[in-house]
Amino acid sequence: MEQIFSPSHSALQYMGRIDMSDADAPVFHWAGSLVRFRFSGRQLAVTLKDHRLYGDPAIGYVLDGVVGKLMLSADCNDIPQTVQIPVETDGVHECVIYKRQDATHCFTLTEIRLGETGNLLSAPPMPTRRMECFGDSVSAGSVVEAYDHVGTSDPPTYDASLDNAWYSYAMQTARLVGAQIHLNAQGGIALLDHTGYFDNGNYGLETAYDKMGYLPFCGCSQWDFSRYTPDVVLFAVGQNDHHVGDRDNCIPDDAKKEHWITTYCRIITDLMEKYPHATFLLLLTVLMHDPFWEGMMDEVCERIHSPRVRRFRFTRTGVGTPGHPRVQEQCEMACELSEYLLAQGPSIWSAE
Repeated sequence: MEQIFSPSHSALQYMGRIDMSDADAPVFHWAGSLVRFRFSGRQLAVTLKDHRLYGDPAIGYVLDGVVGKLMLSADCNDIPQTVQIPVETDGVHECVIYKRQDATHCFTLTEIRLGETGNLLSAPPMPTRRMECFGDSVSAGSVVEAYDHVGTSDPPTYDASLDNAWYSYAMQTARLVGAQIHLNAQGGIALLDHTGYFDNGNYGLETAYDKMGYLPFCGCSQWDFSRYTPDVVLFAVGQNDHHVGDRDNCIPDDAKKEHWITTYCRIITDLMEKYPHATFLLLLTVLMHDPFWEGMMDEVCERIHSPRVRRFRFTRTGVGTPGHPRVQEQCEMACELSEYLLAQGPSIWSAE
C-alpha cells in the first residue's frame, strides 16, 4: 500500500508567495513557487487540483538535479488529478515541485504519494540568503524553452508549453549566489493599472505587488510581508508600459510621466519600509525596449536618492533579442547579475 503524506508534513519546505491558509491544501499562484523535500524509495506522485485559464498547463519538477515537466489534464479543472514522477533507482532522493508558468493556471497541492516502503525525510535547511523579484514575462521565464529561436522573435503560437520559471534569470541568479527567491513575476504586466497586457491591461504591479493571490480567476488576496524578508530585491518593471489600451509604443506626456515615476517611487519606498535592510536593484532585461524607459528608471533612482536603491544594466540591456530570452540568454543575464551581487561581499546579506 502506498504511503500518502499531507502538504502540511514537517519535512516539506516551501518557497514563494504560496497561500498556506489551509496548510493541507497550499495554493501556488506565482511562477517559480515551489515545495522541496527528500524521500526514500523509487515511487513518487503528487495529487493536485488545477485551475486552468488558458494554454497547456504543466508543473515542473527537479529530481536529484534533473529538471522535468509533467503535463496536467486540461479537462480536470478543480478536480483532483495524480501525476507520477519517474524515479529510476531506489534509495534517497531530493525533489522540488514548482510552478513553471504564470497566469496560465494556479494549482492546489493535496498529497505527496510514495511507495509502500517510502518515507519523507528531513531536507537540508533552505539558504539563509534571501532574494525577491518583481517583474514581467522575462522574469517569469516565458517562452524560455524555444531553443530554436535564440536571438529571434517568438514562435507564432503561444500555449505556455515553453514557459519555465526555473530557467528565468532571477531563479538562476538565486541558485548561483546560494539564495532563496520569491519570484513575483507575471507576463505582460506593467507598473500602472490600465496599462500593459496582463488581464487585458486591467491592473498592473501597483495592484499586484502586495498580493499573494493575484490572478483574476483566483481572487486577489493580501500578502503577509512578515512571512518573508529579502536581502536583495530585483525590480524589473517597464517592458510592457508602452502599451495602453489598444495602442503600442506610447510615450507618456509630462503629466503621465510624472504619475509613472511617482507610483514607482511610492512602491519602492513602501517596500523599503517593509524590508529595512534590503538592497534594491532597478533593471530591465535584454529583451528589446525603448531606451526611454531606462531613463525613467534613472530618474526614479535619482529621486529616491538612497544607497539602498541602485540601477543595474546588463551588457545587452534592451538590445539583446526581439523575442523572449531563451535559456542561454537568461543564463547570460544570471551570470552578470550574480557576479555583481557576489562582488558586493557578504554585507549585502543580512544573515551574514
